[in-house]
Amino acid sequence: MKEKNLLRREIEKYMRIPFYPVLFLLVMNGIVYGIDVTGGAVVSVFLVAYLGVCAYVYMRKRSNMISDLVSYSFAQGSIQSELIKDLAVPYTLVDVTGRVLWSNRAFYEIVKSDKQHMRKHIQNIFTDITLELLQMEPEEDNRRIVHIFQGNRNYRVEIHRVGLDNLLSPELSGTQEEALFAIYLNDETELVDALAEKEKIKLVAGHIYIDNYEEAMDSVEEVRRALLVALIDRKITKYMQTAEAIIKKLEKDKYIFVCQQQYLEQLQQGKFSLLDEVRSINIGNRTPVTLSIAIGIDPDDDNYTTSYEYSHMAMDLALGRGGDQAVVKKGDKIIYYGGKTQSAEKNTRVKARVKAHALKELLVTKDKVIIMGHKKPDIDCLGSAIGIYRLAAMMDKKSHIVINEITSSIRPAMNSFLGNSMYPDDMFYNSEQALEAVDPNTVVIVVDVNRPTYTECEELLAHTKNIVVIDHHRQSGEIIEHATLSYIEPYASSACEMVAEILQYSMDKPKLRPAEADAMYAGILVDTDNFVTKTGVRTFEAASFLRKAGADMTRVRKAYRSDMESYKQLSEGVARAEIYMDNFAISDVPTEGVDSPTVLAAKVANDLLDVDNVRASFVLSKIDNVVYISARSIDDVNVQVIMEHFGGGGHGTVAGAQLKDLTIEEVKRQIRELLTTMWAEGDF
Repeated sequence: MKEKNLLRREIEKYMRIPFYPVLFLLVMNGIVYGIDVTGGAVVSVFLVAYLGVCAYVYMRKRSNMISDLVSYSFAQGSIQSELIKDLAVPYTLVDVTGRVLWSNRAFYEIVKSDKQHMRKHIQNIFTDITLELLQMEPEEDNRRIVHIFQGNRNYRVEIHRVGLDNLLSPELSGTQEEALFAIYLNDETELVDALAEKEKIKLVAGHIYIDNYEEAMDSVEEVRRALLVALIDRKITKYMQTAEAIIKKLEKDKYIFVCQQQYLEQLQQGKFSLLDEVRSINIGNRTPVTLSIAIGIDPDDDNYTTSYEYSHMAMDLALGRGGDQAVVKKGDKIIYYGGKTQSAEKNTRVKARVKAHALKELLVTKDKVIIMGHKKPDIDCLGSAIGIYRLAAMMDKKSHIVINEITSSIRPAMNSFLGNSMYPDDMFYNSEQALEAVDPNTVVIVVDVNRPTYTECEELLAHTKNIVVIDHHRQSGEIIEHATLSYIEPYASSACEMVAEILQYSMDKPKLRPAEADAMYAGILVDTDNFVTKTGVRTFEAASFLRKAGADMTRVRKAYRSDMESYKQLSEGVARAEIYMDNFAISDVPTEGVDSPTVLAAKVANDLLDVDNVRASFVLSKIDNVVYISARSIDDVNVQVIMEHFGGGGHGTVAGAQLKDLTIEEVKRQIRELLTTMWAEGDF
């Protein structure tokens, strides 16, 4: 009714317009009288006639015209209302509380309801359209677009915010915060299905490498080698046929394949059983055959060149982690499968020699060397850094080792260098000093770690393009990018073993001082748990080299003995252990009065492996707000794969992780749940 009165007043204004020129006509009539009386009289007659006609029309036709115009206007509004009701696009109007106020027929058809049952909250109709979603800040043009799934259909939902001040007069609208929400639904089920089908048939590129081809061939009689190769080819071809893949053998130990993405999901569900099938081949070969499978997917585009490059990156990761596993790289997301067996030691030293010469050539062109390990360094980290320091010194290069904290595990070795007149005062730098010293002609060498966030000073990596990585831990998705030289060998027992080999190939007659040889020997000793874990022929050869260089086993043993209080703390950690599922030991160590809880946890984890039937141990320690996990294994359990679930890493028998904002008991519960799940899925 109010809108009708407002429209009536507007129409009356337009009908009075013919009376407004009368004033001008009267003035003109007076001017004409002044010029000529007869002319003025004639004009007056016409002026009176004009006023009469206007008055007649206004008085006689006014009510009819207003009624007709108002009726026509509202007839047009009714037509528009009917058109909106019949609109093919489902449309509804809700208030700020989410209550449905009005809907068109298409909306009723979607929700299969009628007007009598529609006065309810929109979330009761579409569970994904919540009150919080309505109250969120609009994206642009006062609207927000979301995609929902309801009743086996996909909808694109447009939510328009309409302020009441745009619909009513200010005195009626209330506050500007009051609003209505117009919701439009667009059925995009067919579009979503088409995109999903397109995603399924997208091609992915992959590689298959035989990790230990030469070793496997050497371990079988010569007359059986052709049969072994044929069996491997048959297993691989038959397996890839199940995925309708095109596979081509490039070299004796390398394959390339292409398949549709829908079949990749099938391979992933089977956890790439080809790894186990090939490993089970036994025709007298003493060395099991292992494969590395790498697959690349470009998630953003159908660029097969990018997918091919991703597959190469995935293969580098698989080989860097020791092989016998599948790696799927989809953009920045990386998924690992397998990796159950321990890395087999390579008898050939070709790679070590090549890397050693490459490192020497790089150092020749640089003036300064900065060596950096991981946070809370252990003796393997320090020993390998000392070895690189000696290499730089033999090449007359100024070098520094970055250490921010001297832990109890490295204090005996540090005492041999700090205050020693044979070593400069600036041998050790903290992070601030290293950042000030680095320049474009400096090479940064990272030892015993390959994850940038775990290094002593991550910012240092961004200040130079000359980066060398030497590590024995398996690679994860987080890597040090743009490294000039990367030497990562998961089969090595320790970083000190790798550096010892580098020293032998870099110099004709490398000379180590006794303190340096002791530090490197201690690094091997601790990481192998006294030559018990991950010890190969090359480990003993490296130890022999260090022994000849002056390492004294008795001196090292005396330097790293525990005091009585530490031994009691170690015993307490063992006493706290629980045996879970008859195969796993889980414990924690005290932190009060302990100089280095993480080192104590590692010792407890090693000791728990001496308990009968224990295949893996997990010992926790808490420093500040971070829970550290030390994981060790003695059997076929790959603790590195387990620790990756917690964002950590390492290698097959020695690994760890760090978790923030959790208690010891919460982490223990997560470990139990993960072990239960992995056991049920056959991962052990």
